Amino acid sequence: MSGYEQWKQTNISAFSDFLFRQELLPNLFGKETPFILYWAGKELARKYPLATVDDVVAFFEQAGWGNLSLLEEKKDQCDLQLDGSLVAMRFDYGGECTFQLEAGFLAQQFEQQKGYVTEAFEQQKRRAKTVLFTVKWDRKDES
Repeated sequence: MSGYEQWKQTNISAFSDFLFRQELLPNLFGKETPFILYWAGKELARKYPLATVDDVVAFFEQAGWGNLSLLEEKKDQCDLQLDGSLVAMRFDYGGECTFQLEAGFLAQQFEQQKGYVTEAFEQQKRRAKTVLFTVKWDRKDES
């Protein structure tokens, strides 16, 4: 049983996630926090490779990252939306919040699935309490 399979049935404390993301990591890494979280997301995706977009959606839910949905997929990019109560709580907290962990995770998952160098970009929609991700892969640059 993989590490992911072992943890799938475990409940995650939203408060614990909040403490790490909003309090501890920014205090440790300062303005480098988003860059470090993006890299960490890519590393997590390498450790937990997923075969399909549906698997990625399920992983987001299980990890407590929110409800991820695929909005549109084109030949060299896709758009996804992240929402849910935990996402809304992160926006409601005030202060800075970043979804770069999720962006890095998406970039690496799509890179592994598509076979091309891939990057992901977040766009926060604070009023709607959602995050839009644009994931782009370069069909001329195989990974």
